[in-house]
Amino acid sequence: MNRRGDRGSAASDESLLADFLSGDHGSFEILVERHSEDLFRFVSRFIRNSAAAEDVVQETFVQVFQSAAGFDASRRFRPWLFTIAANKARDFLRSRLRKRELPLSQGAGGDASDAVSYLDFLSDDEAAPDSALEAEETRRRVGEVVARMPDNLREVLMLGYFQRFAYKEIADILSIPLGTVKSRLHAAVSHFAQQYRKLEESGSRGRGD
Repeated sequence: MNRRGDRGSAASDESLLADFLSGDHGSFEILVERHSEDLFRFVSRFIRNSAAAEDVVQETFVQVFQSAAGFDASRRFRPWLFTIAANKARDFLRSRLRKRELPLSQGAGGDASDAVSYLDFLSDDEAAPDSALEAEETRRRVGEVVARMPDNLREVLMLGYFQRFAYKEIADILSIPLGTVKSRLHAAVSHFAQQYRKLEESGSRGRGD
């Protein structure tokens, strides 16, 4: 019987971190195994660079290892982990990627519900479009729009729609007020809807539809 596996599946993140601080390094390994895949998806979508995302995830866990003693036991571990990852991702973008400066869309020119459905499609493996070709085209367009979004909108979109964090958790991760999270997420969804619609229209003109 794999006692470590049984214990790891039943133990909370917070108790595993406490065990690690008590000298059980196996507990830290369980935390890494538990969160690596989810963290990689978040970082790779945010910085749009899968190879670099692996490095950012590794740096994140190194930081967790080094800072574990300072963890506030009254908080949940996962938002703290993503706070570190978001900071590492922003550091990467500042130091190694050329910034794309795009103006924020003013007002709500598009239907925000359209953007939600597109985002849910991208993150939902069970979505069933009319054909595999349509599915791939939709994913390509969504990825292109998300990659071009300003950093402050993209990060809140990733946390809110892909990682499903609550508003309060997003506020903690990004160190911004709760009201800013709500307004920024609304702006991000509206921006996405507008830009996606433009991309669809340009594609239709290119095909002569």
